[in-house]
Amino acid sequence: MSDVISGERAAALDADGAASKATLVAALTAALPHDIVLTDEESLRPFECDGLSAYRALPMIAVLPATVAQVQTVMRICHAHDTPVVARGAGTGLSGGALPLEKGVLLSLAKFNRIVDIDTDNLRATVQPGVRNLAISEAVDHLGLYYAPDPSSQIACSIGGNVAENSGGVHCLKYGLTTHNIVRLEIVTVEGERLTIGSDALDTPGYDLLALMTGSEGLLGVIVEIVVKLLPKPELARVALIAFDDLRAAGNAVADIIKAGIIPAGLEMLDSPAIVATEAFVHAGYPTDATAILLCEVDGTTAEVDEDMARVQAVAEASGATEIRVSRDDAERALFWAGRKAAFPAMGRISPDYYCMDGTIPRAALSDVLIGIAELSEHYGQRVANVFHAGDGNLHPLILYDANQPGELERTEAFGGAICELCLKHGGTITGEHGVGVEKIDQMCVQFPTAELQQFHAVKAAFDEKTLLNPGKAVPTLHRCAEFGAMHVHNGALPFPELERL
Repeated sequence: MSDVISGERAAALDADGAASKATLVAALTAALPHDIVLTDEESLRPFECDGLSAYRALPMIAVLPATVAQVQTVMRICHAHDTPVVARGAGTGLSGGALPLEKGVLLSLAKFNRIVDIDTDNLRATVQPGVRNLAISEAVDHLGLYYAPDPSSQIACSIGGNVAENSGGVHCLKYGLTTHNIVRLEIVTVEGERLTIGSDALDTPGYDLLALMTGSEGLLGVIVEIVVKLLPKPELARVALIAFDDLRAAGNAVADIIKAGIIPAGLEMLDSPAIVATEAFVHAGYPTDATAILLCEVDGTTAEVDEDMARVQAVAEASGATEIRVSRDDAERALFWAGRKAAFPAMGRISPDYYCMDGTIPRAALSDVLIGIAELSEHYGQRVANVFHAGDGNLHPLILYDANQPGELERTEAFGGAICELCLKHGGTITGEHGVGVEKIDQMCVQFPTAELQQFHAVKAAFDEKTLLNPGKAVPTLHRCAEFGAMHVHNGALPFPELERL
């Protein structure tokens, strides 16, 4: 932004340089239908948080466009008035990525909910960002096709949000994350320009901007259209429910299955607290006396499934499984998965609140990290239930707490930070599919040195020089990292001293 601002322009700006609400409302309502510009508190309240409800803020204004032209208009006006914009999909994110700004505009893409085209010849579907993840598979089910990434929230989460966070799901081990299942994006830039990223072809020359945009958490552009890959439904799929009475044995079994050359369609793990809560909620047939269970799905032709399932059972037995049950039909297979997909809401039966973490580690470190999380649970005096994508090492520890108890949220946040840094200590990363948002922004200071953070900011500046798109999320400022570092003793070690013994 120029250092010189005219007197007329200065009068329209508030103390921190953003346009006043009255000025911005006047500009938006002059260019857009009045009913899509929301300004009163009652209308704004539904947008105050995403799935991480511990953090809340009311946006200054919310806009609900229905066309790409309207999105472009919003972006041009906000850019001209130096006003931040936070794009929002279904609001199911778990890292505070869609947390609005009190001095900013909340741009809801909920009306972008059409499946534009289904191309069976090329196994592609063109969809708007507000389309629910599950709706894509439902729309092509009669064609024998489906969309592979399946987050647990797929009944509600939007495909645009999946792209923004690079979501995975229980079948990402074999079929990949969102980035592996899209081919083209249409985005609107911070200046209001419409761009095509990627191509319907298998590859395009130049930099891989499609991969850069996927997982960028709304910092680089507003997604208005996505072309996704469709896959033929496999001939057969079966799930083995494998129980263990030892946490380390269950963790080792995950690595043993992969080492045996088996690539399951899904390989999930639940520990005892998660098993008990989920079974009481869903009645999926989980053994509540088990210390941990694995859900291992194999799919393909009947011959492939028979062979792979026999090998899975042999590996599980050798790894110390106490019980193995293979789904007898599609109904039982769906029931086994229903328990896993309902594990998060099941926590509501045993705790007023839960804080869902999201770290990723090498598979070989599963056992050590799970034991480390148990020790941290004791250290912080808080219960934790573990539900995660074991096959690719994506952990989802659920820290149980009561937000009404003074100090519990702060202790929970510290516990969550310690889990993230425990993942780093074992060669992992602080997130797998939920994103950084505001939740893990301080742990970014631990994972990345100053030089790398400077490069992240350089990429951001190339797309958004004024830093108006979702500011304060995902990539911390160097000043913030300096403040965070000053709070802890570094000297080459992790900021949480209790991790040094894990």
